[in-house]
Amino acid sequence: MTSFSKDHWLTLKATTRLPNQAWINGQYLDASDAACYDTINPATGELLVATAACTTADVDLAVAAARQTFEAGVWADQAPAQRKAVIRKLAALMMEHREELALLESLNVGKPVMDCYNLDIPGAAGCFEWYAESIDKLYGEVAPTDRNSVATITREPVGVVAAVIPWNFPLDIAAWKLAPALMAGNSVVLKPAEQSPLTALRLAGLAKQAGLPDGVFNVVTGYGEVVGQALGLHMDVDCLTFTGSTAVGKLFMRYSADSNMKQVWPETGGKSPNLIFADCDLDAAVEHAALGIFFNQGEVCSANSRILVASSIYDAFVEKFVAKANAMVVGDPLEAATEVGMLIDSQHAGRVRGFIQQAIDEGAVVACGGLGETDGCQVPPTILTGVNPAMTIAREEVFGPVAAILRFDSEAEAVALANDSVYGLAASVWTSNINCAYRVSRKLRAGTVSINTMDAIDYSVPFGGYKQSGFGRDLSLHAYDKFTQLKTTWLKLG
Repeated sequence: MTSFSKDHWLTLKATTRLPNQAWINGQYLDASDAACYDTINPATGELLVATAACTTADVDLAVAAARQTFEAGVWADQAPAQRKAVIRKLAALMMEHREELALLESLNVGKPVMDCYNLDIPGAAGCFEWYAESIDKLYGEVAPTDRNSVATITREPVGVVAAVIPWNFPLDIAAWKLAPALMAGNSVVLKPAEQSPLTALRLAGLAKQAGLPDGVFNVVTGYGEVVGQALGLHMDVDCLTFTGSTAVGKLFMRYSADSNMKQVWPETGGKSPNLIFADCDLDAAVEHAALGIFFNQGEVCSANSRILVASSIYDAFVEKFVAKANAMVVGDPLEAATEVGMLIDSQHAGRVRGFIQQAIDEGAVVACGGLGETDGCQVPPTILTGVNPAMTIAREEVFGPVAAILRFDSEAEAVALANDSVYGLAASVWTSNINCAYRVSRKLRAGTVSINTMDAIDYSVPFGGYKQSGFGRDLSLHAYDKFTQLKTTWLKLG
């Protein structure tokens, strides 16, 4: 993978403008009351920029722009090939501005900048490219009717889409929502998390440069309880897609019921299990277990945070896993060697430390890591042993670099432990026995089951969960189901 020095990024930072205004109807605008809030670099505590704190009036303006462009057909009525050309141009521009976008993402959320450069930005650009290439390969249907009738089934854009995204993968998850929504012909109002507006705002400027008509893509920044609620209750939003906490996902479903019954597609929390059977490739299982919980500082909804290990290899696994965690480089996100950066803010870091302390109080043992600093945004990779299923650390989503290890004695017990959760987003299974792998995967209540790998993901397969992990599905052609309506057209022949 490509690597750049910290000096390289600091030089780029000195010449990079940080966007701080909302993007409505093709232009950057202050909030209607000129209010702002501070956007902070979690790695340094420095003020990056004062960002527009949009109001309900700003949301109304953005939704009106989206509605006007949709009804006018300036985007929705374009041929698929025309929309494809614009979105492919956007993907190319993202890669041209790859360093800038990676820097903005790292400064904004504290993740290692080389992860942003090598993974996040190409991943987001690739998502736009994939959906652009897909749109002119989707066909309607002709129903089997009598010879005197023709009935067609076609997809139409749903209209105005609101997309509310989290701070852990700001540009990637924005792309997951925007690419299929835009390619289907909708107009979109995007609300980034208040902590992480920078790449969404820069993306808006690049989209205009690519040729996207004004008003088709809007970005409203600000607080969830103002902007998010206004979108959720808005009578002129036809569909709302959301990635974030289960509690907020439930709020959006209530807002839908209290307003216009807009479609709501939530992708929410997780407490994903990683089942390590005795016949696995132990070194590979350890390597991927570390990636599954410590990548992106553990701020991953599908993080494999519950590690279930067969009793016969428990001690060997823990020994290797602790050694791996202790060897990880934790530190400055702009340093090329950094593997684990900062959590999003000091408040969230304090919440993660609270989970660790509660686990200790309930009887868990800190095998490595722990509370670390008493303040700030850094929490070291932490492994907790002696965990039982009743402990809080085994049940609640921590959203940090904290692994809880439980042991099992049989396949049935492993499956029961794995499914003992209100969530069902993802799971991993490690075994060399294909019969066991398939048998267990069939029994796991999870949207994605990765066998002898970790959190497998690709544009071509859907991502989403069971139970209180929500029922929204991102990625794959199935994402179009969220952003289109099915229309039956029946023609009676004379």
